[in-house]
Amino acid sequence: MIKVLIVEDELAITKVLQAYLQKAGFETKVVIDGYSVSASFEEWDPDLVLLDVMLPGKDGWQILKEVREVSKCPVIMLTALGDVNYRLNGLNGGADDYIAKPFVGEEVIARVNAVLRRVTNEQEKLKKFGHLHIDHDSHRVLLHQQEIELTPRDLALLLFLSEHPNKTFTRDQLIDQVWGWDYDGSDRAVDLSIKRLRKSLKDWPNEEGEIKTLRGVGYQFRVHQK
Repeated sequence: MIKVLIVEDELAITKVLQAYLQKAGFETKVVIDGYSVSASFEEWDPDLVLLDVMLPGKDGWQILKEVREVSKCPVIMLTALGDVNYRLNGLNGGADDYIAKPFVGEEVIARVNAVLRRVTNEQEKLKKFGHLHIDHDSHRVLLHQQEIELTPRDLALLLFLSEHPNKTFTRDQLIDQVWGWDYDGSDRAVDLSIKRLRKSLKDWPNEEGEIKTLRGVGYQFRVHQK
């Protein structure tokens, strides 16, 4: 069940939000002041946050900043302040959407679903295999949060293999998929590229994954922990 953290100090509004969200199939938790958000966020690990701007203690802008320092969890700002500068402040600060009060419950659900769909699509482009993160959209590879520089061909091979974890490919299949059907060089190019990839990924923990050689068969991007 998708979890939504509601950060709002007005009881009537929290009741309305909870009623609509729970009816739509979401699990909810309410925090009524700015000081309690960090602990609740860390303990409960929500999938989305509905965050009011005007709160006792820390305001929504400060909370948004703190959330963004540790997480990419989607945040929708709630506020009675309808001025465009306030909306821009929230969006530029890392908010994913902005809903002005008074709002219609159905609109909140529609906004929540839209943000979650967008985030899901973005996450599908980022493959995480333990400490190894492969971003298929930006073509970046990070290991232990450090970017790894790869040649274009090695990167293309890693991108292809990571799209098909735990599936075995022969040299010929990899040549067709990565080098292209018109490649007229030796299939040893696959072996050399695999060797370079292993060297680049030498700090990837074995318990998380490896590029496996299946003797006489081919290669496999074997994943033990996604």
